[in-house]
Amino acid sequence: MKRFSGLNLFAEALRGHTGWPEHWPDKEPKKAYDVIIVGAGGHGLGAAYYLASKYGVRNVAVIEKGWLGGGNAGRNTTIIRSNYLYDESAHLFDHAVKLWDGLSQELNYNVMYSKRGVLMLAHNVHDVQSFKRHIHANRLNGVDNEWLTPEECKAYCPPLDISPNARHPVIGGALQRRGGIARHDSVAWGYARGAVAHGVDIIQNCAVTGIRRGPDGAVLGVETEKGFIGAKKVGVSAAGNTSVVMKMAGLDFPLESYPLQALVSEPVKPIVPCVVMSNTVHAYISQSDKGELVIGAGTDQYVSYSQRGALHILEHTLAAICEIMPIFTRMRMLRSWGGIVDVTPDRSPILGKTPVPGLYVNCGWGTGGFKATPGAADLLAYTIAHDAPHAINAPFHLDRFRTGRLIDEAAAAAVAH
Repeated sequence: MKRFSGLNLFAEALRGHTGWPEHWPDKEPKKAYDVIIVGAGGHGLGAAYYLASKYGVRNVAVIEKGWLGGGNAGRNTTIIRSNYLYDESAHLFDHAVKLWDGLSQELNYNVMYSKRGVLMLAHNVHDVQSFKRHIHANRLNGVDNEWLTPEECKAYCPPLDISPNARHPVIGGALQRRGGIARHDSVAWGYARGAVAHGVDIIQNCAVTGIRRGPDGAVLGVETEKGFIGAKKVGVSAAGNTSVVMKMAGLDFPLESYPLQALVSEPVKPIVPCVVMSNTVHAYISQSDKGELVIGAGTDQYVSYSQRGALHILEHTLAAICEIMPIFTRMRMLRSWGGIVDVTPDRSPILGKTPVPGLYVNCGWGTGGFKATPGAADLLAYTIAHDAPHAINAPFHLDRFRTGRLIDEAAAAAVAH
């Protein structure tokens, strides 16, 4: 794979950029692979990349029913942070943040990671107590988080309305300076390009229709629209469709799928210098490199596989944003979209082995999937390569819903998850 560099860019510019190789050729499946990853989003492509580059497993295929990065990888609000309350969650998400920090250099592909900070606003006494608890817990786990006064919040994010007469007065905030945003498409493309450079096959427009198991119950491979593909190890990283795929192996998963909506405004000059989140009003906002205000909310209240969602959710979200930042009341919205998020009973992911030998799963991220991308991908690859979980993802096993060792981030983790 030809590297991106200033010299290569200059040389290619002189000949009309005709010398760049295809980043990820669309391969036809071989009869068998060592590992098959179901789902060509950031998590699945990243797992294939780490299997090949870090753990020495190169005979890998990533199978996608649609096109690369066409699911939740391209349908999110790109927020990155690790200020989670519980020890297990903090370690998991901070592992991802550490990988984000050098990801562009590792992949030789600009994922546009911007450490602009994530500011979570407090509007009442409960918020203050909750966030200060988060801050102390984060610091014990080596995760940066700090308390800001209303005036410090205003200085860090000037569009905020901190007047005491506001409907939702800002009485402080928790700031993680290492938090920020990245470019979702670039993450998927960078991992795809890196995986292909290490010998991984990416097979698009090839839906998995079944998971074949042997007499001993172990995985033999997957049935697809292009025929049977053999593999002794299959990793499923299919987001909102995970429960459908796992049902093919005879497993009922504790997942519910909900629409999660977002929208962007017309572009304006730089005005929101960070990510601003509000648990109380269930809304968050950042600004893209193109100048659009990127706005998100909590999940819709109903179970669905729709990628559109209900209009009243967007109306509620925009009303909340305008109450916190009245300067945006005259902004026009350009477009909206929805993703399908998979949610567990304790709002924490499932990442590890399943009761079926040779079948591994990475699911249940709810609204937190994008921020976890490199960490989740690395840990899924580790688990597949070693047939055992890493210490970081060991607590996130499926069996916790039987034993009661839950990691209850429902109220501890931002807007909806």
